[in-house]
Amino acid sequence: MLDDTLFLALETISLNKQALIFASTRSIAEKTAEDISLKTSFFFPELATQVLKGISSPTKQCHRLSSCVKKGIAFHHAGLTSKQKELVEEEFRKGTIKIICCTPTLAMGMSLPAFRVIIKSLKRYSGKWGMDWIPVLEYLQMAGRAGRPEFESYGEAISLAKTELDSLDIYNRYICGQPEDIYSKLAVEPVLRTYLLSLISTEIANSRTDLLNFFSKTFWAHQFKDMEKIGVIIDRMLLLLKDFGFIEFSSNNSADFVAANQLAENYFIRATLIGRRVSELYLDPVTANHLICGLNKSSEINLTPFSFLQLISHTLENYPLLKVKVKEFEEVQEQLLLKKAQFLENEPSVYDLDYDEFISSVKTALFLEYWINESEEDFLLEKFDIRPGEIHVKLEVADWLLYSTAELARLLKLQSILKDLNKLRIRVKKGVKEELLPLLQLKGIGRKRARKLFNRGIRNLGDLNTVDLTTLSQLLGTTLALDLKKQLGAEIKPVPEKQTLGQLSLKKY
Repeated sequence: MLDDTLFLALETISLNKQALIFASTRSIAEKTAEDISLKTSFFFPELATQVLKGISSPTKQCHRLSSCVKKGIAFHHAGLTSKQKELVEEEFRKGTIKIICCTPTLAMGMSLPAFRVIIKSLKRYSGKWGMDWIPVLEYLQMAGRAGRPEFESYGEAISLAKTELDSLDIYNRYICGQPEDIYSKLAVEPVLRTYLLSLISTEIANSRTDLLNFFSKTFWAHQFKDMEKIGVIIDRMLLLLKDFGFIEFSSNNSADFVAANQLAENYFIRATLIGRRVSELYLDPVTANHLICGLNKSSEINLTPFSFLQLISHTLENYPLLKVKVKEFEEVQEQLLLKKAQFLENEPSVYDLDYDEFISSVKTALFLEYWINESEEDFLLEKFDIRPGEIHVKLEVADWLLYSTAELARLLKLQSILKDLNKLRIRVKKGVKEELLPLLQLKGIGRKRARKLFNRGIRNLGDLNTVDLTTLSQLLGTTLALDLKKQLGAEIKPVPEKQTLGQLSLKKY
């Protein structure tokens, strides 16, 4: 007997319609897509091949998606690469893919030709509280993907219930329920302090009065309805930015503060040089201060690439960090002890509230270390449970944070570590050991080709310059071999008809 999800999916296909099936986790989305694909008769081998081309080294997840797509079914979540997600969405719009099994991320702002939305569960794991109902707003976002006016005259949103009691609860909670209130993001401290520094560094606001006037016109103030309390919050954030050295105050008034630590209204506020750069880098000021504190400690420790990788991993910008599972805890702790002398921050007490976050930053840094030591994506998926799409997001964030760290080091006049940071940034981008960096200077040479050349004894531009064209062509192909020789300054004479590759003559400029 077919389960409800499978029955509804196959019924949708029989109606010549399309559907989105929302699952609470990525693994459930993948398994659901796989189960449905086994029951369809579609066959799209070209599409399956395109899925595998979305990544240089296809992982088990890629092959799983390819198998599903071949049968007109797909899964979609944050673990896919951008190319794979775009391919799935585009083929769904064309009607080639009939069913997408996805996580709720696809519910946000997407307009797709789905006649049906099938919601497998309206509960989600919420940490220590176990399974809990999702917000009404999230339900409305998912249900709203069905029957978009540009594609259908109407649509169906179906929520699956395990029992009659669950069915009644879903009806009362979601069908008859009211969506939750929307709250301004400015109330979140990381957003507020970043915004404050931006306003000051761009000279939109130069005093406490300017800042209060600006924020009085925001949705936050409209919702909060207490400008006096907003003033207290802003003062606290300004004092934090001052302690970090990102802003400074000046006034004719000799008193630093009025009652209750409220800043004097006539104070002139301006950003320091480093404060302006922090704002330009779009960093949370707390992250910037964390990086600066780490850099100032760089002369005291055994500095290694891991030092910087852990420093940038322990930041808000890198969230969500890779969570340490119970079975991994001992291994991560062991690595922590082995690398203790390399840390640019102090290890918190195991009893501190942020210890779990610190341990997660160590695991995230270990993943990045494996990556720059040329571990394949399939291995990283197995060891760290991180999918190709997540890998590329983490690498983009790491590149931004390493660039920001280098810029802060420049302002702090720590010239001695700039070279290390710049090399590490290239290694993170390319996923290579340091020994391959000389070869990566040439266009067309990436991780795999550089390793292939290195293993054949071609280890730098000098070696590449002296190797004969025939050998290079056998390794990399004729077109790329010729291009590399041109990049190195060799003039390639036209090849007479019937002349073999080995007879090509090269002439140095």
